[in-house]
Amino acid sequence: MNATLDIDLLRTFHAVVRIGKFSAAAEQLHKSPAAVSVHIQRLEAVAGGRLLNRDNQSVSLTALGKRLLASTAELLHAHDRVLADLHGTDLVGRITLGVPDEYALHVIRDILPIFTAAWPNVVLELKTGPSYLLREWVQRDNVQTAVVTQLKGYAGSHSQLLTSTTPVWVGPIGSDLLRRDPLPLAVHAVQCPYREAMIEALNASGHRVRIVLESHSNQAVKACVEAGLALSLIDRGKVTERMQILDGMPPIADHDIVFMRSAASVGDEAVTLLAEAMQQRFRL
Repeated sequence: MNATLDIDLLRTFHAVVRIGKFSAAAEQLHKSPAAVSVHIQRLEAVAGGRLLNRDNQSVSLTALGKRLLASTAELLHAHDRVLADLHGTDLVGRITLGVPDEYALHVIRDILPIFTAAWPNVVLELKTGPSYLLREWVQRDNVQTAVVTQLKGYAGSHSQLLTSTTPVWVGPIGSDLLRRDPLPLAVHAVQCPYREAMIEALNASGHRVRIVLESHSNQAVKACVEAGLALSLIDRGKVTERMQILDGMPPIADHDIVFMRSAASVGDEAVTLLAEAMQQRFRL
């Protein structure tokens, strides 16, 4: 009998890869860690080999896993579009979504077009801003939903985990900025979780700092690092080839990227569907 690819198994596989840990993926999928392991084992049996390298901290893709991930992303999207097309025209709504600058391009380019094609009568309005401000807007019902970065383990109400990330210290390739005193920094706006983590860690370790750039723009922060003007803290997955990860700097705790919704939007079907789309497709 010919082997077939089960959509549920593929969805579990994509969630584990996106989040990086079996336990966190199980929580997002509302399954037990054992069930997630069984799904991966069944998918590996169909694929004919190991898809993931696993240790106590994280998972990484094998060569076969990379091929399967790349070749099935559109399959999942097509499956969801077909289902949504059968029912999507009946759903009417309006959603205001807040997104931090560093994730706006991914959300706008890779997630929202698929969502709006599936649910054409749901009107989307977007706002960008730093995570602390977006969280405040959600709590005040100024926006219904927002993507927010926060310290790992923070118990936010009405929040769903999208992925976890390890912030890393970065500097320009071949630079000696680590020898500078004070250290030159490119930082995000006041109350950004990464800015707060940077300053607290450097102060605790006795480093003096000098702010070279302060900006709401993630692109400006990255450009300042690549140009050799400053050090900064960014998601490991966003390190460019013109940067190097710096060793010997104070450790920074992992952070979660979550989808928050206001209390008033908890029963809103359109917001629930957007949350599902975000969980399925958001990745760093």
